[in-house]
Amino acid sequence: MTWMGCFCASRAFAVLAASLAAAGVVAFDLSRYDNVAIYWGQDSYGATHSDVANFQKPLAFYCQDDSIDVIPIAFINKFFGTGNAPVLDLANTCNSTTSPSFPGTALLECSSVGSDIQTCQSKGKILTLSLGGGGASVGFQSDSQAETFADTIWNDFLGGSSSTRPFGSAVLDGVDLDIEGGSTTGYAAFVTRLRSYFNGASKKYYITGAPQCVYPDASLGSTINSVAFDAIYVQFYNNPCGLQVFNSASGFNFGIWDIWARTISPNPNVKVYVGAPAAALAAGGGYQDAATLANILQTTRNRFPSFGGVMMWDASQAYENNRYDAAAKSALVAAGGTGFTFPACTAQAFVAGSNYPGSSLVTYNGYIWESKWFSSNTPNNDPNGDWMPISACAGNAPSGPSSSPTTSGGGSSPTGTSCGGVAPWSSASVYTGGQQASYNGHLWTAKWWTEGDTPGGPAGVWTDDGACASSKRDVLAEATDAPALPRAPSRVFRL
Repeated sequence: MTWMGCFCASRAFAVLAASLAAAGVVAFDLSRYDNVAIYWGQDSYGATHSDVANFQKPLAFYCQDDSIDVIPIAFINKFFGTGNAPVLDLANTCNSTTSPSFPGTALLECSSVGSDIQTCQSKGKILTLSLGGGGASVGFQSDSQAETFADTIWNDFLGGSSSTRPFGSAVLDGVDLDIEGGSTTGYAAFVTRLRSYFNGASKKYYITGAPQCVYPDASLGSTINSVAFDAIYVQFYNNPCGLQVFNSASGFNFGIWDIWARTISPNPNVKVYVGAPAAALAAGGGYQDAATLANILQTTRNRFPSFGGVMMWDASQAYENNRYDAAAKSALVAAGGTGFTFPACTAQAFVAGSNYPGSSLVTYNGYIWESKWFSSNTPNNDPNGDWMPISACAGNAPSGPSSSPTTSGGGSSPTGTSCGGVAPWSSASVYTGGQQASYNGHLWTAKWWTEGDTPGGPAGVWTDDGACASSKRDVLAEATDAPALPRAPSRVFRL
């Protein structure tokens, strides 16, 4: 690709900055807790409905109020197309059927989108270029190839100069990596090369990513661990750790991502967004009604300091779902856009060597943890472990006896030869909710207090957890030796 001095990005940015100041528009603030990021470009509504009048609208249509703060434009779905140029697809707005491409390439000219980008930026919003998506043809063979591609993105979409700028003089505010497959090679080098441009620029640029909630993410995990991201939009949908299991300690895992943000990420100030489908048909699973999502967002915002807001897929779905985005924004604003007060460590301190039944709460290393099942292990951020961090906390934890299995009503505690560390069921023992027993080669968990009720019997007080192993943790570990992939592609292309 040939770059020419046909455009001066710094001049355009200076004009934009002056117009923002003159209009009294509040600029985007990454440090806030009430930001709403929403993808635009793939007409998800059009992919799932037939009423053409409600298909995706032009970009500026979604910038008319203060509900949305960030718009990743989706997608560059092929890194190296004709003429070695990237391939851009914006569904019904700009596509290969209706829009021209630059000579010798398949890179589209989308000048109307460029005008809309500037309109949205003039209202204090940031707009980034999203790379990837479900089913995309993306990836690098080497760090060198990744660095060259970073040069292309900088010159074609950001602050550089090129004769092949799809959005003309509009300068995007950064890059989003929605990588859902392929090799992990080169992405750290790609980000590092972009950062080298950002460091000398006259405006602020952002790097974001959209990993699956399954931790660590199979496609982006190594990258977000090695180079700084400003925010990540964790996809809590199409996954077993999605919003549909928010109230389950063995499901929703924002706490694991908070620990990552505060202790592993090269940027300790990285913001973590709750990713949500904007309508029931926007994803294969995980959608929650507006009221339920509001509760999830407010609860998570008040528990974890890395929380940054909500990400949605996508704008077309949100607007036709009774302004789902505006409802979420209202809930976030009500919870407070600035400041974080750590909840008190109200659970008793974890005691090493103690036995804890399922659903026990303990304080350990600045978090309140809930046991997924019976455990004597120390809480840690192992996603397949026995504990889930359900809130960050501060202050001294109360002291007292540990939450070890107890007995009542004259029954004896479960005893006998263990099956992988779990004692056999005994008709003379009392079991409380969450306690486990082995019976007929299976692991069972009591739903509530029980004595003398046979696992699998008519009383229905036991949950069959499958073939007996040393613990549920071992069963899960065997099934998740490699990072799990999402159940289905999270983004659907609409041509």
